[in-house]
Amino acid sequence: MTKKTTLVLMLICTFQMFGQDKESDSEFNKWSKELSLSFESNSQWYLNDSKFGDFNEEEHLRTTNFLRMDYNISNDFSAGLQMESYAPENLLNNSKLYDKDLGLATYYLRYRTTKIDITLGYFYEQFGGGLVLRAWEDRALGINTALRGARLIYTPTKDIKITTLYAKQRKGFDVSEGTIFGVDTVIDLFNTFNLSTASSLLFGLSYVGKNEDYQYTENDISMEIPELVNAFSIRMDYHNKNFYTNIEYITKSKDLRINNISPLSDVSFSENKTFEGSALSWTTGFSKRGFGISYNFRRLENMRWFSERALSYVNDNPTNQLSINYLPGLVKQHDYTLANIYLYQSQPGLFIEPYDPPLIKAGEIGQFVDIFYNIKKESFLGGKYGTKLNLNMSYWASLEYDYSDPNGIPFFVSDDLSYETEFLNFKNKLFSDINLEVRKKWNRKLSSIFTYINFFYDKSYLESKANGSKVRAWIGVAESTYKFSKGKSVRMELQHLSTNDDARNWMGGTIEYFFNSKFGIYVNDSFNYEESKIDQDTKIHFFNIGGSYAKGASRVALNYGRQRGGLLCVGGICRPVSQNTGITLNFTAAF
Repeated sequence: MTKKTTLVLMLICTFQMFGQDKESDSEFNKWSKELSLSFESNSQWYLNDSKFGDFNEEEHLRTTNFLRMDYNISNDFSAGLQMESYAPENLLNNSKLYDKDLGLATYYLRYRTTKIDITLGYFYEQFGGGLVLRAWEDRALGINTALRGARLIYTPTKDIKITTLYAKQRKGFDVSEGTIFGVDTVIDLFNTFNLSTASSLLFGLSYVGKNEDYQYTENDISMEIPELVNAFSIRMDYHNKNFYTNIEYITKSKDLRINNISPLSDVSFSENKTFEGSALSWTTGFSKRGFGISYNFRRLENMRWFSERALSYVNDNPTNQLSINYLPGLVKQHDYTLANIYLYQSQPGLFIEPYDPPLIKAGEIGQFVDIFYNIKKESFLGGKYGTKLNLNMSYWASLEYDYSDPNGIPFFVSDDLSYETEFLNFKNKLFSDINLEVRKKWNRKLSSIFTYINFFYDKSYLESKANGSKVRAWIGVAESTYKFSKGKSVRMELQHLSTNDDARNWMGGTIEYFFNSKFGIYVNDSFNYEESKIDQDTKIHFFNIGGSYAKGASRVALNYGRQRGGLLCVGGICRPVSQNTGITLNFTAAF
């Protein structure tokens, strides 16, 4: 099937599904009661731009298309599959592993009763907080780490759950060379021993193993290359009406060798030294009517983990394909464009930069605090409708270490390098974000949001610039929404970013108008109005104009504009995107 034929078929399917009238199609209703369908299409037409230059790649039109079908065969059996198309080519900056015009991506057969749950084929799974294992899909990031194999979930009582699995990980339209197997056990201790009915204490144990044959071409019998890598997790999760806390600790056996990077060689691995990994995560919080506070602490060391070692180096795998675990950046996910210029993504890996002395990146340590408070109605500050406050703070640092390298010379690292880290040391600051959000409803039609953000960003470390650059900046945002009758509304937003260090000053704004609850249009722009001290010709308007229309479970959106280069993050997981100009069409439907 040619690329053009595939694209035409997908577009026909799109319009047919969007126009489907389930009420009038009685034949469809007979069997659709047990069938669920969903379709998603994301297409971009990349254009030449006077500021960015010509789009020099061969294919200007790029699309990703997903058709998912799930069918309930009986009360106990279900099956499903997902078809995917990337014709004529995958979206810009997405992984090249997805190179098929049209193909069967995932499929499964599932048997489920009150005590037994068996899945054969592809499935998604998470143990604990995901630090030891998470198989998941995010189409916006172009990542799918589904497992193909077998999973058994056994629930002997309502308070005990045991999950076992054996699988290989999805690798585009194929699977990984490495094999993943594991077991996870969760027990509710309070309910099991009738200690409390008002609270819960969950105890969890997890084991995940990854086996991968590894062939090294050099004739060196002293190399230490573990084919089997093991990870163990232990966790406790307690909560009652107002208070919750959970803690999880992971240890990972010797796995990823430190990257041997020098100006004279490509990326390779040190085969004489292997290093263990670990993770510690603690979350606690309290909430009651009108007030809530949560606190997160996390320490990661050498926790980048992939079903194939060759994808462990971040520069060779920017979209995190074949990642076994889930390591999001624990910072606030801002909705505003200027607040997403300097984004922090977690630093869990182990590798070095070839400086003198070498810079060892072994992991991260930090904390995240979120506080909510509602000022009461009819009070002096609350007014007639009350006022909502949200204070958020995050701080992240690289691990402090001592190293030794008996054979190393300046700008070269030998295979005998070793290091040790300090367990609790926050002094190597990488990123901080302190922000305050105030939500105020003035009357039944008008409401506003005011946001102030102050942050620090170590650009030299986080972007491997090797120039010592650090960014200190603040952002102010004012946003108001006015609601008319019959679903009409208008939203206006103004933003300003100020820094004396990097990109200087930015202005941004958005105007959004909804004609009704189904149809809306918008215009926004971000402009670096003061020339950067570092980069020249940065005065570019990153404008976008578009709209969306929704009908039931179907939605179509169209956009034209410029994409600013940098990081795209969803849920704390990021991938790099390059600046471009084009037209974007998104369509989703579910039945």
